[in-house]
Amino acid sequence: MLSVAVLVLVVFVGSYVQAVAGFAMGLLIIASAASFGLYDLKTVAAVVSFLSLVNIGLSLHGHYHLVHGRTLTWLVVGQIPAIVLGVWLLGYLSASASRVLEWILGVFLIAGSASMMLRPRLMAAVSGPVSTCAAGAAGGLLGGLFAASGPVIGWFCYRQPLPIPEIRATLLGCFAATTFTRIVTVTAAGDLTPAIVELTAVSLPAVLLGTWLGRRFPPAVEEPTLRRLAFLLLTLLGAWILI
Repeated sequence: MLSVAVLVLVVFVGSYVQAVAGFAMGLLIIASAASFGLYDLKTVAAVVSFLSLVNIGLSLHGHYHLVHGRTLTWLVVGQIPAIVLGVWLLGYLSASASRVLEWILGVFLIAGSASMMLRPRLMAAVSGPVSTCAAGAAGGLLGGLFAASGPVIGWFCYRQPLPIPEIRATLLGCFAATTFTRIVTVTAAGDLTPAIVELTAVSLPAVLLGTWLGRRFPPAVEEPTLRRLAFLLLTLLGAWILI
């Protein structure tokens, strides 16, 4: 019962932060669950996929027209096979090399949170199919492993010379494709356990409440300060997992 309560609290905080700053829900949930030993990574990653899909649907509603179609298309083309590979790799490492999986997660958390603090340098033109597909594959692999492709895909998209609203909408569309593909892959593999369904159902109100509060009552601190706090927390959690 204590594990469920802690997970719901982390989901609430992650949803609130994502509603305010536009990132970090998946990373915070995965990092906290791994650091506190709440549940195994396979279970938590699957729960994050379902919860993220709800959060993305709420955030993208009414902004579909802003999605940059060509960029989203090639990102998804690269993502889909990489997500399937990532989900398989997660299952393999969970069963045979769980410590290696934790090391990968720790490094990913530190590197991923650091990338979100850096200001991407804008490119002269929108990236072509090859580089966009490669970025999608890299993000898809991490999305399959940890249900958190944000650092890679976010870094890539914010380098594109596009209006910020288009970038955010395209990112949300990309994350929607990632989470949906991951859910289908997990379900097709027969890994959708009753525990995943129950934890998702229990955590869903926390996502809805956290997202609503983040939109209606943002914190007094500015977004850059919030980003730095999230970066510090994720870095500490990543270091703790490595130790």
